[in-house]
Formats: sequence, C-alpha cells, structure tokens
Amino acid sequence: MEEKPVSTVRSGGMNVARHLVGFGLNPAAVAYSMTTLGSGLMGNIFSFYYVKLFLTKYKISEGAFHQSQIVYMLWNALNDPLFGYLQDNSKVPCCSQRRLSILYGAPLYSIAFLIAWFPWRSYAPGDWLSGLHLMVALCAYDGMLTFVLLAQCALFAEISSQHQNRLRLVKYSQVASLIGSSSVLFCGVLSRNMEDFTAFQAFTVVTAVLGCCCMLYTGLYSGSRFDNKGSGSQGSVDHTSSACSFSVLRTLTWQILTNRDFQLFVLMNFFQVFMLAFFSNFTMIFTEHLIPPDVLPSLAKSLMYGAGFICPQLLVLCCQNLLHDLGYYRIILFTFYMEAGMAVIMLVLGSQYYCILAFFLTVSMVLIQAAFSLFGLPLADIIDSDMLKYNRSSPISSMVFGTNALFTKPAQSLAPMLVLNILNHFGYEQLKQAGSDSDPSSLESLHRVMFCLVCLVPMCVASLQVLAWRPFSIRSSHTVDLKYNDG
Repeated sequence: MEEKPVSTVRSGGMNVARHLVGFGLNPAAVAYSMTTLGSGLMGNIFSFYYVKLFLTKYKISEGAFHQSQIVYMLWNALNDPLFGYLQDNSKVPCCSQRRLSILYGAPLYSIAFLIAWFPWRSYAPGDWLSGLHLMVALCAYDGMLTFVLLAQCALFAEISSQHQNRLRLVKYSQVASLIGSSSVLFCGVLSRNMEDFTAFQAFTVVTAVLGCCCMLYTGLYSGSRFDNKGSGSQGSVDHTSSACSFSVLRTLTWQILTNRDFQLFVLMNFFQVFMLAFFSNFTMIFTEHLIPPDVLPSLAKSLMYGAGFICPQLLVLCCQNLLHDLGYYRIILFTFYMEAGMAVIMLVLGSQYYCILAFFLTVSMVLIQAAFSLFGLPLADIIDSDMLKYNRSSPISSMVFGTNALFTKPAQSLAPMLVLNILNHFGYEQLKQAGSDSDPSSLESLHRVMFCLVCLVPMCVASLQVLAWRPFSIRSSHTVDLKYNDG
C-alpha cells in the first residue's frame, strides 16, 4: 500500500517530462525553477513592502522595530546551519530528501508569507502588539523560507556537477525569477503602491496560493543524484550511529569554515546581502522623498520598482554566453566596479538631477540582484571541492549553504536597523508624525542625508567587496566539463 502513491507520482512525472521534452524544455531544470518562481512571487513582495508597511501604516515604534530585527537577526542566522545539518544528516525522508522538504514545506511557507499583511487589531502609533506582530511575521517567514530554499539550493549542487548543466539551471531559474519578480510591478499598480490596502491584501493571498502551487510542482517532480544513495562516509567523519551527534556537526562545520574560498565568499556575500536589503527596504522611501511627484508620478514609480526586480533576470539571461566564456568570477567582479563607479558619478552630479537619480537607483538594484543571482555557482564549486577534498560519498550541500547563511543573513537585519537609526537621528520619525506640517529646513537636512546614503553606501560597500572577492581562487570552473561522476 505504501508504494502505490510513489509509483503514481513517478508515472505522472514521466508523463510530464515527456510533454516538457516535446516542447524543448529540460524537465529537471523546469522542476527546479518552479520553486524559484514560487519563492520569487512571495519574496519580492515581502522584502519590498514589509518595512514600509510596519513603519508607515502600522506605525511601529523605533524601539520595537529594532527589537524585532535583533530577534530576527539571531533566528535568521541560527536556523540556516541547523536546518542544513538536519537536511544533510536526518534519517526522516521529509528532511533528508530535497524534494520532500520542498513538498511539505511549501504550504507552511505560503501561510507564513501572509502573516505580515493582516494586522492583529487596529494599531495605535507605537503599539506594542505591532512589534510582536513584526517579530512573529519575520521569524515564521524566514524559518519556512530557509527550510524550503535550503533544499532547493542543495538541489542546485546535486542535480549535476557539470558547469554547463548548472548554467542551464541558472538560465531556467532566471526565467522563473523574471516571472516572479513581476509580482512587485503588478502589486504596485493594482494597489497603487499600497494605498489601496484591501487590494494589496487580496493580491498577497492570490500570490501565496500561486507560490505554493509552484513549489509543490518541485516537490512532486524534482530529484537529486543522491536521493537513492546512503549517507556513506563523510571523509574523516564517522557517519553511522553518531549521525546527529554534536561532534559530527562540529567537525563538518570546522571543515567548511577552514575553506579559504568559503571564507572569502562569505565576506563578499555578507556585503551583497546588506546591499540587497538596503535597496529592497528603502528604495520606495528614498524615491518618495528625493524625487518630486510631478517628476515621477505614481505609475512611473510603480514601473521603476518593477524594473528593479524584473531587469536583473533579463540581464542574467542576456549574459549566458559571457558566463560560459568568462565565468562568474570576472562578471561578479565587474559589477562591483560598476556599482562603485556609478555611485561616485551620482555623488558628483548631486540630487537635483531627478531622472538620473531614478535611473541610478533602478540600475543599482538591477546590478546587485543580478550579481546575487549568480552566487549559487561559486557555492556549488565550493561544495564540489569540499566533496573531493574529504572524499565524501555525497555532498554536504545544505550545510554549506546553511553555514554561509549563518554569517550573511544578519545583514538582512543590520541594513534596516542601521539606516532607520540614521534617518531617525535626522528627524525621519518626527517627519512621519508631523506630515505636511514638517519644518522645511529639517526636511531638507533629512533629504541630504538620504542622498548621501544612496551614494556613499554602494560606493563603500562595493569597494570592500572588490577587496574580498579578488583573492577567490576558483575562477575557471566554466572551462571544466566534468569534475566528478554524475552517476
């Protein structure tokens, strides 16, 4: 009786695969990218709107906002290595098999996404419950996102070891991200950038249902090369009865942390996550303050925000040949130089060139997200080198991705905390309360600070990323067809 559902799923999967092949599509890549589509639909909306929602509509206090971000930062960092270790070492199929982790995690992920958009009561300014609401929303959403996306990240490394196949996964994933990123555009247009809150809530519900269905497809039809392999030997680690012991976790983590390329990647990635959070959380606020409505009306702003999420995928798709010829190392390095150079030019020009400022904000969002979309490639190469170095029978993919997140995820909280603290120091909190009665000189001072942040943060961070990324040694994986047997 146990085998019937499995055989039914496999039979359905074979039928779906035949149809996809008939359309010239790769079934494994389609199944993998459906989780990218589902998480993209929800994730882009969440990262773009949650800060503005809690600051301007729920009117959360600065103290409660910081408290929520600190709890989120700790949970955000710890859950990744814990879930990673669980998925790599658990004997329970829903954790150990990547496909099942996504299948069972998808509905909970979608429910967690909806928590933020429905207030628990009518909040007064500074209401303690809005702070608790933010804390629960962030932790629930990130917990389920981590569980599902760690399994997908592991699939990226485990579907194939060939660089060309991984580039195909990147290509399909970027098409899925392109479709998923349109959620911000449509949400902005239909809800008038969240002014029609009822329409906004309805859109998030539809998005959650669609996202869940997409991820369920991955859970039903994807697969890893190591699904049917035993855990086997993990190098010098005894991977038998002590599979879930603290000593095994400590040894595996130490082996990951002592990898020089992993250290360099994590440092560079920390700054990239910081920049992603910086632009995702504050682009709308900066735009509303620095660019007058008569220069950039509401519809134009919606298109600008949508372009910031849609164009990165188009850019990556257009660069497929460059990725094959030059490799990800040089392309990522070039984006850092370009970000720093654009920031210097914008700072020299000044804030009075509104159209150029809008263009700068949009292009910065595009470059940062596009480069981040390639980060699965160096991590997959790090996993390959770790597997060869320690002679593992199967890769510890989830642990590598999870350990990376342990050090990089805090940047998601640090960015809004630091920026909001700077803005409030120059009167942003008082400006929200005063509204149209705010003091013009104070408003001008706040706008100067916002413009400096827009220019100086990308310039300084990109410079640090260049210093961190240049020593990275895995630079020619795009020239190697096969690093180990895919069988």
